[in-house]
Amino acid sequence: MGCPLASQTLNPVDRKNHALEQIAQTLEQNIAPILAANQTDLEQARTDGLPLPLINRLKLDEAKVRSMITGVRSVAALGEPVGVRQLHRELDTDLILERITVPLGVLGVIFEARPDAVTQIAALAIKSGNGAILKGGKEALHSCEVLVNLIQTALNNTAVSPATIELVTTRAEVLELLRLERDIDLIIPRGSNDFVRFIQANTKIPVLGHADGLCHLFIDESADLDMAVKVTIDSKTQYPAACNAIETLLVHSAIAPEFLALVLPQLADKKVEVRGCASTLELFPGLKVATEEDWQTEYCDLILAIKIVATLEEAIDHINTYGSKHTEAIVTNNPTNADRFRQRVDAAGVYHNCSTRFADGFRYGFGAEVGISTQKMPPRGPVGLEGLVTYRYYLSGRGQTVAEYTIKSFTHRDL
Repeated sequence: MGCPLASQTLNPVDRKNHALEQIAQTLEQNIAPILAANQTDLEQARTDGLPLPLINRLKLDEAKVRSMITGVRSVAALGEPVGVRQLHRELDTDLILERITVPLGVLGVIFEARPDAVTQIAALAIKSGNGAILKGGKEALHSCEVLVNLIQTALNNTAVSPATIELVTTRAEVLELLRLERDIDLIIPRGSNDFVRFIQANTKIPVLGHADGLCHLFIDESADLDMAVKVTIDSKTQYPAACNAIETLLVHSAIAPEFLALVLPQLADKKVEVRGCASTLELFPGLKVATEEDWQTEYCDLILAIKIVATLEEAIDHINTYGSKHTEAIVTNNPTNADRFRQRVDAAGVYHNCSTRFADGFRYGFGAEVGISTQKMPPRGPVGLEGLVTYRYYLSGRGQTVAEYTIKSFTHRDL
């Protein structure tokens, strides 16, 4: 472990990176206790009858813990987000304007069933110079407690205060947290639709989050069918509990018979329950019927609704009607159709010829993410370091007054 006295001599950037490395090392040395705590949570979750998608999100194994550790080190390897000069402009001689990035302040992060969120959020908060108050779901209590305890233990040996990362554990504390608009600068909820809407309705603090992950994949008439099958299977089955897994598959009528004959057996092999529209059932009458409710449902499970559409425009209209502005994808070899899809589909992520499962801060090279935002205002999509800093304007002069500029002009020269 590092020496706290020695770390005090580091510059502020190196202090934060040193703290993240200490966290990574401490987690590496305590994989067994982490898994044991998680096993306690899993046993209780099964006893309580929690839905399988929630249990899948809750579960940790050694590979996932090592991935969490890699994520911490990936954040440390990123560029420094604080103190970046975004604007340097002369308004007039000796009147200089700068825009400099600064931390947001204190983050309140409330999440369900995702213990891996603890290390992601802690690493990003430390790197961006923010404090974080974490509240995990009761189903992840033991996992969150051991992870936060290990993080605080690691920070004891660094120049970063252990109080930078705190954990609250009760529902009453969450309600109190939501009332601290003078002390907390941003609330980040990660969980179900109902959960996020509850947070949004019960606080005056700005909220960053998405209420749904209702993602679509459209197979265009010019799609390479082998590619389309591959992308479909990954987008639905690689991790169905994730918010970036597809819930609806849209298929152009011109290739529907051939494509569905290829993809349905592979979906069946993966234990996916398929629900089809009337046109789909005409081709494959053994499928379950898809209802209006299916187009509006985020399953987070091995269930997939399929709709056959006659045109690209019909696919785009369906997505913009039912989608949650999270991640949408098209498989096509027609560049005009790909461009049309990208321009018309309203979502934080719009993909061409690849799986929706790439919507992730780590995969984007952000090191980790605090969540995925589907709001129009930035930050949008996976939120990493850039979404956790704001900026200030600094103006330096030599006694100038605004009254002077009623008779003289600004130079407005970028330096």
